Amino acid sequence: MAERRKLILVVVDGLTPDVFEDAVESGSAPALSFLAANGTYRRGVSTFPSLTPVCLSSIATGAHPDVHRIPHLVWYHRRERRLVEYGSSFAAIRAAGTRRSILDAIFNMNEQHLGREAVTVYEALEDAGLTAAAVNVTCYRGRSRHLPLLPGLVRPAYGPKRFFFFNLFESDVTGAPVAVFGRSAGSIDAYAAAVGRWLVTRDGFDFLLYYLPDYDFASHAFGPGATQEALTRSDAAIGALIEAAGGPDGFLERYAVVVCSDHGQTRVERAVSLEASLAKVDDLLVAASNRAGMAYRLPGCREDAGAIARRLDGTDGAQVVLYREGEEAVARRDGEELRFAPAERGWRTSGDPGLMEQPDALERAWAALANPNAGDLIISPPFGVEFVDLAGRSHLGGGSHGSLDAGDSEVPILTVGVAGRPRRIIDLAPLALAHFDVEPPAYARGLADAA
Repeated sequence: MAERRKLILVVVDGLTPDVFEDAVESGSAPALSFLAANGTYRRGVSTFPSLTPVCLSSIATGAHPDVHRIPHLVWYHRRERRLVEYGSSFAAIRAAGTRRSILDAIFNMNEQHLGREAVTVYEALEDAGLTAAAVNVTCYRGRSRHLPLLPGLVRPAYGPKRFFFFNLFESDVTGAPVAVFGRSAGSIDAYAAAVGRWLVTRDGFDFLLYYLPDYDFASHAFGPGATQEALTRSDAAIGALIEAAGGPDGFLERYAVVVCSDHGQTRVERAVSLEASLAKVDDLLVAASNRAGMAYRLPGCREDAGAIARRLDGTDGAQVVLYREGEEAVARRDGEELRFAPAERGWRTSGDPGLMEQPDALERAWAALANPNAGDLIISPPFGVEFVDLAGRSHLGGGSHGSLDAGDSEVPILTVGVAGRPRRIIDLAPLALAHFDVEPPAYARGLADAA
C-alpha cells in the first residue's frame, strides 16, 4: 500500500451550506476558512429521513437505510413489539422508558439494529490493518471491545481501536473534560477538541471520524442562521486539531481532511401531531418527531397503506406521503400521485414528477421504504412544519430537519487532499476506503468509483 496522508472526517451536525459558505467568506470561522482555501467545496445531499441516527449510520457505512436498517429517531420494532426511541427529546425518552431508550441509543443501535450486511468504515479499515478512531459518533460499530468508565456499568461496547464516547467509553486516558454538563456552552465539542488534540499530538490514528454535535443543539434552539456563537466553538474544535499538528502547514503535511454535515436544518413555524391526524385508523402505530413521521399497520389494521395515505390529503402535516404498492413506490400529495421503481437506467415513473423534485428524492425515498424497520408509510411534512414527539415536544421557533426538502437535505462537503468528488453523504465511507486503497463492501463499490 502506497504511503499517504492520514484522513480526518469532520462532521459538524446540522451545519447548512448557507451558514458554512457565509462563515468561510466572512472569515468568522478561521479553521474552516483555512481548510476551504486549500480544498474543494460543493453542496451535497443527505439521506432520508434526514435525522441524525440515520445520517450518521449512512456516513459510517456508505449506505442508505435499506442497507444499514436505522429508520428514524423513533420507530416501531416489529419483532419485539415495542417503540425504539433514540432521543427525540428528554421527555420522549422518559415517555418511551428511560432505561430502555438509553440502552437502545448507546448499545442496541450498534449491536442489534444496525444491519449485519452493512460494513462500517472502522471495520473495513481495521480489517486492513489500519487504526481507526471515533469521537462521540453514535454509529461506532467496530472490532475492539471497550469497557465503560461509569461505575456499576459493565456492558462493553465494540468500536474502533481508538474510541471516545462522551466520557462513557474512552480507549485512552486523555485528560479531556466532562462532556455532558454545559452543552449549551459547547461542552461536547470542547470534549472532542481535547480528545482530538491528544490523538493528533500522539499520531494515534490512520482515520478519525470527528463528530461535533453542539452546533445542531444550538440550531434546534435558535434556528439555523442564528447560531454564530455555536459555530465559533465548533470551528475552535477543528482549530484544535490544526494547532496540535504544529500549525496549518504541519497539519496539511500530515492529514487529508473531509468536512461535512450530516443534514441541513430549517425553521419550525408550526408543530403538528401526526398521531392526531391518523387517530381514526384502528391498529395503526405512529412514530414521529422532528420533520419525518412513520405509520405502522399493526396486525388488526383493516386499511391498506393507500387508504391511509388518502386520509392525509389536505392535512397540515403531509407534503409527501410515501408507501409501497407491489413492486412500486408511491408518492402522494393532496390527491396527486407519482409511482416509481428502479429501472436498468435510472427510474421508471408514472404520474406527476413534480411531487418528487427534492434532491435525489427517488433514490432516497426508495431506500427509506426498502428498510424493513421503516413504517408502512413515511410522511415528509411541508416547509415550516414539525411533528411533535412522543411527549408532545417540538422545536417551535427553532430549527429542525428530517424531511425530503432541500433545506433539510443539502449539506456542505469540503475535501482537502482527497481524490474524488463526493456529492452525497453515502459517498464518504467509500471515499475514505479508496484513500487507503481498501476495497469497499459490495454495495458501495459503485460509489467509490463515482466519488
